[in-house]
Amino acid sequence: MYDYDEVIAFLGEWGPFQRLIFFLLSASIIPNGFNGLSAVFLAGTPEHRCRVPASAAANLSAAWLNASIPLEERGGRQVPSRCRRYRLAALLNFSAERLEPGRDVNLSQVQQEKCLDGWEYSREPYLSTVVSEWDLVCDNDWKSPLTTSLFFVGVLVGSFVSGQLSDKFGRKNVLFATMGVQTGFGFLQVFSTSWEMFSILFLIVGMGQISNYVAAFVLGTEILGKSIRIIYCTLGVCLFYAFGYMLLPLCAYFIRDWRMLLLALTLPGLLYIPLWWFIPESPRWLIAQGRIQEAENIIRKAAEKNHVRVPDVIFDPMELQDLNSQDRQTYSILDLVRTQNIRCVTIMCVIVWMVISIGYFGLSLDTPNLHGDIYINCFLSAIIEVPAYTISWLLLHHTPRRYSMAGVLFLGGCVLLFIQLVPAYLTVLSITLVMIGKFGITSSFSMVYVYTAELYPTVVRNMGVGASSMASRFGSILSPYFVYFGTYDRFLPYILMGSLTVLAGILTLFLPESYGTPLPETIEQMLRVKGIKYRNTPQSQKQSKSEEENTVILKTTNF
Repeated sequence: MYDYDEVIAFLGEWGPFQRLIFFLLSASIIPNGFNGLSAVFLAGTPEHRCRVPASAAANLSAAWLNASIPLEERGGRQVPSRCRRYRLAALLNFSAERLEPGRDVNLSQVQQEKCLDGWEYSREPYLSTVVSEWDLVCDNDWKSPLTTSLFFVGVLVGSFVSGQLSDKFGRKNVLFATMGVQTGFGFLQVFSTSWEMFSILFLIVGMGQISNYVAAFVLGTEILGKSIRIIYCTLGVCLFYAFGYMLLPLCAYFIRDWRMLLLALTLPGLLYIPLWWFIPESPRWLIAQGRIQEAENIIRKAAEKNHVRVPDVIFDPMELQDLNSQDRQTYSILDLVRTQNIRCVTIMCVIVWMVISIGYFGLSLDTPNLHGDIYINCFLSAIIEVPAYTISWLLLHHTPRRYSMAGVLFLGGCVLLFIQLVPAYLTVLSITLVMIGKFGITSSFSMVYVYTAELYPTVVRNMGVGASSMASRFGSILSPYFVYFGTYDRFLPYILMGSLTVLAGILTLFLPESYGTPLPETIEQMLRVKGIKYRNTPQSQKQSKSEEENTVILKTTNF
């Protein structure tokens, strides 16, 4: 049987060609790190209060001007209201009669009104954001989380079409086209004249971001050899994403205006244009398209870079033609729920993926609401991903999947639930617990891809991982609203995310253990879900030659 890896084994695993592809494709993921979570700063909500127009302020005494905003309790303190003011007409009358607030007038008896003349925004820590630009506060505060959700809607749509586009037009073409979409429409956002325009462009940027990511991921897994492919999928892609995430708060710290910050985050996309001449098309895809000569030319150039000798004939056209002419049974999405066992696996995977996505993006987007400096907190949230990815890689190699996943989920969920018990003055402890929660959820996010790929049989593995990944997109769309719940109760987002994460950890314990077992080839060979009675059915435990490759190639990532 035709084996691509055996045919090109003469290239070696880690020559100059492979090293170049590894680092260039990993580097193409860096913009995804700072663009994907840029809403933390672009859509940040600064402190605000009702504006008192200059004409009214001129006729108010200093005492009444200072008392024009009622106090409300927030975070255990009395602070000026963000969305209400005392009725200006009444204040003007009191001031004209030389009455004093508190002494002559009981402020609790004075009528209040909405911010009819707009808002005044603090210039710390942001000079401007889309929130202060278009007054996305008070009655319009629902628009702020919707802005971020629309980005993730774009990610959802992009994940639908990215695979089909790269299958039809090629991995390299889609990679650079979608990087262009991400850069071009991000640049157009800088010139947005309304919230609606900004949000629609943000949706398109989300489509380009995930499509670029998927294309880079697939291109790397198809070009690199087996051993390097594992490192590329688990560490290369994830760590470069985390590096991009670290750059976000560094840029935002020095650039406090949202338009200039967005410009600074967008323009680096132009640096990737020269990569077109260094990154080749996937030879596997070219062979599937019947373009065998082009595939051979790429392999010969790679051999030249690696200084190895090339066989006279690399790919046998007759052997490839016979392979493509074989009949293959087709499967549909309905096969993911056809039997009781696979139905249980699918339902539990969908729930676990959605919960993990809510926790990951919810904690990432919530960094502005933590105590302390927003830029330091965001950087800590980014840097904690490095040990999380490293630990998950080690756990995947040496420990059972089920207990590893459940362990990090319990860790993340329990510390989030514990935050509400921490006294308000122990801010460092609160931030530490949030970062431990982020560590646990990020580790689980890295491991769940491999685990899911191992649970599904070869005949529906792509669809199984795809359906689970789609559930995570819905989780990311919901995550901004979990952060929004913090406006009602500061601990409510942590209680919800912590509870759901613990639930996901419990569900994981009921999934089959796949560590050290053969990859299932058919639905009948799937490992059984714990706690469910089954009819006696014959099971085959054959192990295919390409088990390890299947696990890694069909693995995707969470961003």
